[in-house]
Amino acid sequence: MQFKIFLGLLSTVIALFGYFLYLKSLFSNSIKPHAFSWFVWGLMLSIVFAVQVSENAGPGSWVTGLSMFFCFVIASVSVIKKYTDFNPLDWISLVGSILALILWVITKNPLLSIILIIIVDTLGFIPTVYKGYRKPLEENHYLFMLSGIKFIIAIIALDSFSINNWIYPGWLAVTNIAFSIMLIVRKQGWRVRSYN
Repeated sequence: MQFKIFLGLLSTVIALFGYFLYLKSLFSNSIKPHAFSWFVWGLMLSIVFAVQVSENAGPGSWVTGLSMFFCFVIASVSVIKKYTDFNPLDWISLVGSILALILWVITKNPLLSIILIIIVDTLGFIPTVYKGYRKPLEENHYLFMLSGIKFIIAIIALDSFSINNWIYPGWLAVTNIAFSIMLIVRKQGWRVRSYN
């Protein structure tokens, strides 16, 4: 039990460090997050956090609650800073996210609900991936890499290791690390082109 608490705290500290770096970049205007994605992620994490708490996930759920809070903070700051240049794909992702969220509310199957949440999360991620691919210098790859790591640690820290508790954090670990790697590769290519 003490080890699980340590892992829960470790994932929380990693999350705080990542969000500190991200917010520092955001306030210095060196990145421009996609407000839609962060809002959708906040919604999804709210639901997953509620599921984890109801299923006694323990220290493994702490990082989910913290991440939910910071997703809403980043979405709000992005709107305040007017990072709201949305294209049709963004609106499609938001509408799809809301429809999947409605389906989640009316379904009674927890696993189906988590699968719907993963679909919503993916739809919410599309605008950020698209923007990150086109403008990699406007995103901070450190947060996404740290997010992947924190969710891996959080899974190990779960008190109740049911599929409903670990599948979404597992998905977040994979997508965050993959996105971070894509950003690193795109930034390297961007820098090489700018030197030539």
